[in-house]
Amino acid sequence: MTTTTNAPALATAQAAAQAALAVLPSSTPLAAGQPAGELIALDGQAVTARFSGASTGEIVIVVAQDLADALAASPLGELDLAKAIAPAIQAAAETLGPVVVDPGQIAEASVALSSLASKGPAMFVPLTEGNAVRAVIALIASPWPGGDGKPGEPRPYTPPPVSRSAGLDLLHDVEMEVTAELGRTRMSVRELLSLAPGAVVELDRAAGAPTDLLVNGRLIARGEVVVIDENFGIRITEIVSERA
Repeated sequence: MTTTTNAPALATAQAAAQAALAVLPSSTPLAAGQPAGELIALDGQAVTARFSGASTGEIVIVVAQDLADALAASPLGELDLAKAIAPAIQAAAETLGPVVVDPGQIAEASVALSSLASKGPAMFVPLTEGNAVRAVIALIASPWPGGDGKPGEPRPYTPPPVSRSAGLDLLHDVEMEVTAELGRTRMSVRELLSLAPGAVVELDRAAGAPTDLLVNGRLIARGEVVVIDENFGIRITEIVSERA
């Protein structure tokens, strides 16, 4: 692995890490550590994306396995890791100047970091909670901003005037499958094969009982069936808490 310690690369890596931190979904505040040219190993999942424009290169963000698991077990159902990390990658890339970022791809953490390191002088920044490394941002760029006078110094990072929950707010446009469930029943194969038009299937729910509302298969609310114009709808009567 080729390492780099030039000042423009260090400054760019620090600015990229600070920008990514502002929108990285995390339940606890993280801090950017000292950038270095040495690979930082972390068990978890990685999202990698290439960019081009004022600089050309690649960014990898690795999150610890428990954070990846938390996104997979969200109260709203499983969230796509690449979409969840995309705002952080975009923010990091924009510190290098005007660039276009490709869609992120999920990869094994060790493979993504080793692959990036093999492509040339790369920078690695640990994102820590206390003394524990919770995430890693790694990047490689050609040219590094300010390395040869073009395209200039990395853009200074100005913290946005929003709370850390803004990182999760950026997930609001992620589409989820919403299902209304009137009830369920169990049938034998013989009973299923005997079904025909006009047959009545009895469900495990009394008439007038609340209807379940599920997001990605997870119960989030209950309500009553209503008719809106010519379509059915659900009037929410109860929000089911995460621990319910």
